Amino acid sequence: MSAMWLVPQHFLDGMAEALNSVGQTEFFYCELPKSMSSVASAMAGLRLAAGNFLASFILSTVDNVTKSGGRESWLFDDINKWHYESYYWLLAIMNSFNLFCFLVCSWAYGPCKEEGFSKDRDDGEDLKEEE
Repeated sequence: MSAMWLVPQHFLDGMAEALNSVGQTEFFYCELPKSMSSVASAMAGLRLAAGNFLASFILSTVDNVTKSGGRESWLFDDINKWHYESYYWLLAIMNSFNLFCFLVCSWAYGPCKEEGFSKDRDDGEDLKEEE
Protein backbone atom coordinates (compact mmCIF):
# COMPACT_ATOMS: atom_id res chain seq x y z
CA MET A 1 0.00 0.00 0.00
CA SER A 2 1.35 3.40 -0.94
CA ALA A 3 1.94 6.16 1.59
CA MET A 4 0.34 8.53 -0.91
CA TRP A 5 -3.06 7.39 0.41
CA LEU A 6 -2.28 9.48 3.50
CA VAL A 7 -1.70 12.71 1.55
CA PRO A 8 -5.41 13.73 1.32
CA GLN A 9 -5.93 12.98 5.00
CA HIS A 10 -2.90 15.01 6.07
CA PHE A 11 -3.81 17.83 3.68
CA LEU A 12 -7.31 18.08 5.16
CA ASP A 13 -5.87 17.86 8.66
CA GLY A 14 -3.48 20.73 7.94
CA MET A 15 -6.22 22.88 6.43
CA ALA A 16 -8.49 22.18 9.41
CA GLU A 17 -5.71 23.15 11.82
CA ALA A 18 -4.98 26.39 9.99
CA LEU A 19 -8.65 27.40 9.77
CA ASN A 20 -9.31 26.38 13.36
CA SER A 21 -6.41 28.49 14.65
CA VAL A 22 -7.65 31.58 12.86
CA GLY A 23 -11.26 31.04 13.90
CA GLN A 24 -10.38 30.32 17.50
CA THR A 25 -8.19 33.41 17.80
CA GLU A 26 -10.91 35.56 16.23
CA PHE A 27 -13.49 34.08 18.62
CA PHE A 28 -11.32 34.83 21.65
CA TYR A 29 -10.66 38.42 20.58
CA CYS A 30 -14.36 39.05 19.85
CA GLU A 31 -15.80 37.42 22.95
CA LEU A 32 -13.23 38.11 25.67
CA PRO A 33 -12.62 41.57 27.16
CA LYS A 34 -9.70 43.55 25.69
CA SER A 35 -7.74 43.11 28.93
CA MET A 36 -7.67 39.35 28.31
CA SER A 37 -6.20 39.43 24.79
CA SER A 38 -2.90 37.91 25.96
CA VAL A 39 -4.85 35.09 27.61
CA ALA A 40 -6.46 34.37 24.23
CA SER A 41 -3.04 34.00 22.61
CA ALA A 42 -1.90 31.70 25.41
CA MET A 43 -5.02 29.56 24.99
CA ALA A 44 -4.06 28.84 21.37
CA GLY A 45 -0.70 27.46 22.51
CA LEU A 46 -2.36 25.54 25.31
CA ARG A 47 -4.76 23.98 22.80
CA LEU A 48 -1.85 22.72 20.69
CA ALA A 49 -0.04 21.34 23.72
CA ALA A 50 -3.14 19.56 25.03
CA GLY A 51 -3.87 18.18 21.55
CA ASN A 52 -0.38 16.74 21.19
CA PHE A 53 -0.57 15.20 24.66
CA LEU A 54 -3.96 13.69 23.86
CA ALA A 55 -2.69 12.29 20.53
CA SER A 56 0.23 10.61 22.31
CA PHE A 57 -2.14 9.18 24.91
CA ILE A 58 -4.50 7.83 22.22
CA LEU A 59 -1.61 6.26 20.31
CA SER A 60 -0.19 4.48 23.36
CA THR A 61 -3.67 3.40 24.50
CA VAL A 62 -4.50 1.92 21.08
CA ASP A 63 -1.17 0.08 21.10
CA ASN A 64 -1.71 -1.32 24.62
CA VAL A 65 -5.32 -2.35 23.99
CA THR A 66 -4.69 -3.99 20.61
CA LYS A 67 -1.69 -6.03 21.77
CA SER A 68 -3.40 -7.30 24.92
CA GLY A 69 -4.37 -10.96 24.98
CA GLY A 70 -1.43 -12.06 22.84
CA ARG A 71 -2.61 -10.26 19.69
CA GLU A 72 -0.38 -8.16 17.49
CA SER A 73 -0.49 -4.41 17.91
CA TRP A 74 -2.13 -2.32 15.19
CA LEU A 75 0.81 0.06 15.16
CA PHE A 76 4.18 -0.94 16.60
CA ASP A 77 5.01 -4.64 16.18
CA ASP A 78 5.92 -5.18 12.52
CA ILE A 79 5.81 -2.60 9.75
CA ASN A 80 4.51 -5.20 7.29
CA LYS A 81 1.59 -6.12 9.55
CA TRP A 82 0.42 -2.70 10.72
CA HIS A 83 -3.32 -2.08 10.66
CA TYR A 84 -3.43 1.61 9.89
CA GLU A 85 -6.89 1.26 8.38
CA SER A 86 -8.31 0.24 11.76
CA TYR A 87 -6.46 3.06 13.51
CA TYR A 88 -7.74 5.64 11.01
CA TRP A 89 -11.30 4.30 11.31
CA LEU A 90 -11.01 4.81 15.07
CA LEU A 91 -9.81 8.38 14.48
CA ALA A 92 -12.68 8.99 12.03
CA ILE A 93 -15.22 7.82 14.62
CA MET A 94 -13.64 10.04 17.28
CA ASN A 95 -13.62 13.03 14.91
CA SER A 96 -17.30 12.45 14.07
CA PHE A 97 -18.11 12.52 17.78
CA ASN A 98 -16.01 15.69 18.10
CA LEU A 99 -17.95 17.33 15.25
CA PHE A 100 -21.24 16.42 16.93
CA CYS A 101 -20.05 17.94 20.23
CA PHE A 102 -18.92 21.08 18.41
CA LEU A 103 -22.31 21.48 16.73
CA VAL A 104 -24.16 21.02 20.03
CA CYS A 105 -21.90 23.54 21.82
CA SER A 106 -22.15 25.99 18.93
CA TRP A 107 -25.95 25.77 18.94
CA ALA A 108 -26.07 26.16 22.74
CA TYR A 109 -23.72 29.16 22.73
CA GLY A 110 -25.69 31.12 20.17
CA PRO A 111 -24.50 34.00 17.99
CA CYS A 112 -21.37 35.97 18.83
CA LYS A 113 -21.56 39.58 20.02
CA GLU A 114 -20.00 40.78 16.76
CA GLU A 115 -22.58 38.98 14.62
CA GLY A 116 -25.41 41.36 15.50
CA PHE A 117 -23.13 44.36 15.14
CA SER A 118 -21.89 43.37 11.67
CA LYS A 119 -25.46 43.16 10.36
CA ASP A 120 -25.96 46.83 11.27
CA ARG A 121 -22.82 47.81 9.35
CA ASP A 122 -24.18 46.68 5.97
CA ASP A 123 -25.55 50.11 5.10
CA GLY A 124 -22.17 51.78 5.75
CA GLU A 125 -23.55 54.44 8.13
CA ASP A 126 -21.79 52.97 11.17
CA LEU A 127 -18.48 53.15 9.34
CA LYS A 128 -18.88 56.88 8.74
CA GLU A 129 -19.66 57.53 12.39
CA GLU A 130 -16.55 55.69 13.58
CA GLU A 131 -14.19 57.68 11.34
